[in-house]
Amino acid sequence: MPSESLLFMVFLIFTGAAVFATLALYARQALIVSYIVLGVVMGPSLLGWVTDASLIKGVADIGIMFLLFLLGLNMHPQKLLRLLGSATFITGVSSLVFGVLGVVAGYLLGYTVVESLVVGGGLMFSSTIVGLKLLPTTVLHHRHTGEIMISILLLQDIMAIVLLLILQAGIGQHALLADVGRLALALLGVCGLAYLVERYVLLPLITRFDVIQEYIFLLAIGWCLGLAELSVWLGLSHEIGAFVAGVALASSRISLFIAENLKPLRDFFLIIFFFTLGAGLDIKLLADVLMPAIVLAAVVLVVKPWVFRRLLSNAGESPPRATEIGVRLGQGSEFTLLIAVLALQTGVVRHQAAHLLELTTILSMMVSMYLIVWRYPTPIAVRDDLRRN
Repeated sequence: MPSESLLFMVFLIFTGAAVFATLALYARQALIVSYIVLGVVMGPSLLGWVTDASLIKGVADIGIMFLLFLLGLNMHPQKLLRLLGSATFITGVSSLVFGVLGVVAGYLLGYTVVESLVVGGGLMFSSTIVGLKLLPTTVLHHRHTGEIMISILLLQDIMAIVLLLILQAGIGQHALLADVGRLALALLGVCGLAYLVERYVLLPLITRFDVIQEYIFLLAIGWCLGLAELSVWLGLSHEIGAFVAGVALASSRISLFIAENLKPLRDFFLIIFFFTLGAGLDIKLLADVLMPAIVLAAVVLVVKPWVFRRLLSNAGESPPRATEIGVRLGQGSEFTLLIAVLALQTGVVRHQAAHLLELTTILSMMVSMYLIVWRYPTPIAVRDDLRRN
């Protein structure tokens, strides 16, 4: 085999993805799952053609940033604030239920108290990528559905960042409170800066040069990546910065044009993300936690949709919409993978607990994607009557 390089890995990803996606379409299977399977086949578990998935992880994360940026472009700031207020109770209660469930599961599996707490923390979140990548945006019903999901997921992202800060600072250290306070100030600062730049820099530039599409495309990418990088520098995440960048431009008349032109670029990076997810799995190392992970993933897939459905119904949403949102949010999160890796690196958990979180998350994501694609409208549905952009 050729020596491993970024160019060779990109060749493997997209040539292999074209083959696997073709097979998936003929077999009427979800495309996203085919990308994960491709990663497993090419990764260390089977062929071993990709042994360093971290080589392209940074590139794959760009896809998540563009996904959040595009979602922000469809979310007016005033509407976002209203939705966040109404979603706080739902997010808080659901996260508490999932956290307790994970702690109990960790304790029953024989893990330490701290390891059980990490498992519980990891189960609190749903996948931003799975939930929103498979959501149509051109149908009025799904615009409202998407608004609710974005509100819940954004609040979960903030909670996940706080949990990552806890792991980095060390449990019980007094510096944690200062870190959380700095996080809140950083978020307010990013939002304030985004408002000022959008009003006094971006809108005048867009108004003056909106006929030059190449410039608008370049300006949008630069704005998204720039604010994402600033957010990381301030202790937040790329995803939050990209989302704020999109929300800042949501009131602009050019937002729809930007959203449509960035979708292919988003899909390019998301294919790399799902490949990396599969390539990072080593089946031999995960064999010890396979059965517990299957059981825990099954519990997640059953309990999460039920909890969200009950909470949303009590909040006034119609039963069909509450059920659909519950199913779309009924899986583990990419943030859980970050929590597992960081907890292992800091010595908070042993390899077995980290691998349990990773495998539970990926299994729940794969099964959840099947449930969504076969049951609800998505842009990549395998049935023509369910395909919606």
